[in-house]
Amino acid sequence: MAIDKIHTLRPFLGSRRIVDELADEGVLVNRKAVQRLMGRAGIEAIYQRPRTSRAGVGDAHRVFPYLLSGVPIDRPNQVWVSDITFIPMPAGFAYLVAILDVFSRRVLAWRLSNTMEARFCVEALEDAIALYGVPEVFNTDQSSQFTSTAFTSVLEGHGVAISMDGKGRSFDNVFLERFWRSLKYEHVYLHAYEDLRAARRGIEGYIAYYNGRRRHASLGRRTPDRVYAGDGRGVVPVTRHVRSSGVRAAA
Repeated sequence: MAIDKIHTLRPFLGSRRIVDELADEGVLVNRKAVQRLMGRAGIEAIYQRPRTSRAGVGDAHRVFPYLLSGVPIDRPNQVWVSDITFIPMPAGFAYLVAILDVFSRRVLAWRLSNTMEARFCVEALEDAIALYGVPEVFNTDQSSQFTSTAFTSVLEGHGVAISMDGKGRSFDNVFLERFWRSLKYEHVYLHAYEDLRAARRGIEGYIAYYNGRRRHASLGRRTPDRVYAGDGRGVVPVTRHVRSSGVRAAA
């Protein structure tokens, strides 16, 4: 958990510098041990994508072009994004997927799993669509869960434009990265989940707080719930300035 805290705060640090950070905190451990623990947790420095985002291979995985370069995001349900992070557990790790509306920063759906199979991501997507309809654009990275036919076919079936970040880039997941940091520092690190049931209960409570009570400076001190519901006065539109990755959809 100490390594995860350091990585969440300073994701650009590699194993050597994490060893130094731990030493500054009075935790003496060798680099090989840190590398082993980072591998188990799927942690890598920011210049490489975490192992929660490994690309899929084969005909069952399709890569789509990036669609949001220079696009102003100025309304709810215009763009949804999704990503995966890990949650430390006593006997290993659980994996959390969330779907977020970019304009309002509202977490629309989430699922927790003890495996990295695509199914829990598909279930979160189906939950979001059942509750909130469909977005115009859905953006993810190129990890195997999101490029799988099981996931993309749901979006295509609803006529949603699929957008994917270029390989090795995480810039367009900035809003979910901020949510992950808030979730971990404001809740996960303050509680020791005994099992998946306790983790689900705790995360559910935090997301209700995050959506309904936690005010955001970028939303004019409003909550995601209020902005998503239409109280978006004074909210500055989000504009993606990242250049298109140039990745073409696979045939």
